[in-house]
Amino acid sequence: MTTKNEPQTIILKALGWILEDKDRAERFLELTGLEPSSMRNGLLDPSFLSAVIEFLSNYEPDLLGASKAIEVAPEELINAGKDVQL
Repeated sequence: MTTKNEPQTIILKALGWILEDKDRAERFLELTGLEPSSMRNGLLDPSFLSAVIEFLSNYEPDLLGASKAIEVAPEELINAGKDVQL
């Protein structure tokens, strides 16, 4: 497990994990109401980054899968969403 990552970096890694799977990516876009074209512009927007964490936290298998894939504890991933709002 990594330690002391920047919240934005953690979230962007989690977003990469979400987008690796076509079905999961489509579900992300559908549930968040985001458009693929707007994602690039939102990468630095705290509300967009929070949407990534909200998506993961609403479905535990995704939260655990992302945490494992990017090598952070689920709590660290959730906290990154809180920290990015600061």
